[in-house]
Amino acid sequence: MKRSVDCVRFTGYKPCSPGKLCRGCAERRPRGRQVLIINLDALGAVLMTTALLPAIKRRDPASTVHWVTMPGAVPLLANNPHLDRVWPYDFETVTVLQAMRFDRVYSVDKAHRSDALAMLVRSKQKLGFGLDRSGAIVPFNREAEYAWRLGLDDDLKFRRNAETGVRFLARALKLDYRGEGYVLDLTPGEKQAAQDFRTKSKITKSEIVIGFNTGCSDLFPNKKMTVDQHVALIKRIRRELPKARIVLLGGKAETERNAEIRRKAGAAVIASPTGEGIRRGIVYVDACDLVVTGDTSAMHMAIALQKQVVAWFGLSCAAEIELFGRGEKIVSPLPCAPCWKKTCDTLACVKQLDLGAVFAAVARGVERLSR
Repeated sequence: MKRSVDCVRFTGYKPCSPGKLCRGCAERRPRGRQVLIINLDALGAVLMTTALLPAIKRRDPASTVHWVTMPGAVPLLANNPHLDRVWPYDFETVTVLQAMRFDRVYSVDKAHRSDALAMLVRSKQKLGFGLDRSGAIVPFNREAEYAWRLGLDDDLKFRRNAETGVRFLARALKLDYRGEGYVLDLTPGEKQAAQDFRTKSKITKSEIVIGFNTGCSDLFPNKKMTVDQHVALIKRIRRELPKARIVLLGGKAETERNAEIRRKAGAAVIASPTGEGIRRGIVYVDACDLVVTGDTSAMHMAIALQKQVVAWFGLSCAAEIELFGRGEKIVSPLPCAPCWKKTCDTLACVKQLDLGAVFAAVARGVERLSR
């Protein structure tokens, strides 16, 4: 079989740009080591994993980095300077990846579909998580055992662990993590669109834009405040923080909810478009200075965009989230929290959320931004 051209851009199907020939090309970039990241988890988890990309490139500076993720998460990885190829997880991708050979595979998720793929692809080294012969999830390497045990020991996960998800994942993958933030790079056009949204909304340079993420995923529907809680908090912010402007954030599922919140909170509240797709949703997050949110993908977007964040936690583990010194966490004091339950008869952690504490954190964030 004829060997292919050793260049990251070479596909063997068509030139990398119209009319361009490989012979004599001065822009050839050798593939180097072939690295594959398998991360099919939730959107927020995918964004969190991007914080490890600088460490991955430090380990293998001359490398081609592939990332396979769920189709819905692909836009989160667009324009990422550390990635050479993003693969949507589907039958075709699984087939192609099995035909390739890798030098290193990072299997990030403790999930059967991800870890099955990690077992199928050929690689000199595999780090993170795979499956044993019975189909149970197991760590590939000793360093991944702590992250693995977190899924098996509720006391360790809910009570004793004080390490952020980025850090225990870095340890599991044997990476030299140095505290880097998430990597979510907007295009110049997207950055301009965020500014245009502020201009169109008649937001002055002296005003602080507070984004309210009003929804969450269907998988864990209790990561959001009630409509009345949003309304009460927004009204207090408008009354006591005159520099603040309020923007409602969310996707298609939040369209009616945001309309109800705006109707009850006042017409001065700005409702960002909800039906323009995930990448455009990120633009509206970027238009904000501070974001109030539950532990959701929008929280991770705000962290990635280096916004001030006020995040509240009920069912999920606050210790696992790194805000990188830009915000505050409001953590439920209830003995049943965190629990990671998808359903709850009482919804106590939502109903008893301390709105006063949330407001105080927002006020401190506005003060920091006003300096």
